[in-house]
Amino acid sequence: MLVVDDDSAFRDLAARVLTGWGHVVVGRAGNVAEALEQAAEARPQAALVDVALPDGDGFALAERLVALPWRVRVVLISADADRPARRAAQRVGARGFFPKEQLSSEALRQLFEEG
Repeated sequence: MLVVDDDSAFRDLAARVLTGWGHVVVGRAGNVAEALEQAAEARPQAALVDVALPDGDGFALAERLVALPWRVRVVLISADADRPARRAAQRVGARGFFPKEQLSSEALRQLFEEG
């Protein structure tokens, strides 16, 4: 699992939640460049990606992660939860879109559990 968010405190919180669900967090990135570098090295099976990153767009990053030669399940997150963002997440191949406040929700957990 790769956690991508520009807020280090949120990355740490997300990593704790995901680890508690039984996932192995193989990387934590604060921007697009770090995320792509860590993905190439660690080959994560899943990624939790913030839509607003300092060096790019989380939607574009999700699209790149989904296109990698191995299967990466991507879920996008944001402090803002609006319908256009949910539709955009679907267009780039993400499994879903969740507001950050729902980080520990069962629905989010299930997205990462589904094959």
